[in-house]
Amino acid sequence: MPKKTKPPLDLERLRQDIVFDAELLGHRLNFHTTWGLFSPKAIDDGTQLLLNHLEVRPDDHALDLGCGYGPLGLAIACAAPRGGCLMVDKDFVAVDYANANAKRNHIGNAKAMLSDGLNQVDTGPFTLAVTNLPAKTSKEHYYLFFHDIRENLVPGGRFYVVVITGLREFIARAFVEVFGNHRKIKQGRQYTVAMAERSK
Repeated sequence: MPKKTKPPLDLERLRQDIVFDAELLGHRLNFHTTWGLFSPKAIDDGTQLLLNHLEVRPDDHALDLGCGYGPLGLAIACAAPRGGCLMVDKDFVAVDYANANAKRNHIGNAKAMLSDGLNQVDTGPFTLAVTNLPAKTSKEHYYLFFHDIRENLVPGGRFYVVVITGLREFIARAFVEVFGNHRKIKQGRQYTVAMAERSK
């Protein structure tokens, strides 16, 4: 009996943008993404949980660290019409897609920059910072993020993170160490949202 052969890959289709709509913070947004970016086919559960428990003020000057194609940052920019959001990522493909998605959705108060953490960012200070922390990186890397974000927040500025629930105790310890405070906003089975404030 002859072996069944797999149909050839449709490479042209794979090279096309992945396109979907999502309602985030009450705004309907259209996203174009591509293979290789995080969660390219839909808004991931961690980002959705963070958005469900995120307080955005109309005049927030926000930072989205590790923005990917822009779901957090663009949603925040829509919710902060008198402020805006700077999105940063170390992946130039993510930055290109985030900026294209801002233009596509007519969001003029959001832009993405290529940066390793906050090393290339000089547009602070910020009143709000958010990140969907990658699970597969070192704790030293997290500490660099946390210290840099604290230094770039105004007094009273808020920092929200979403992490896999297995990291929640580390986040609590690190936030107390770096910020002097920690508040668990929501713990789910897979993800936990936490917040810290810069006190001075």
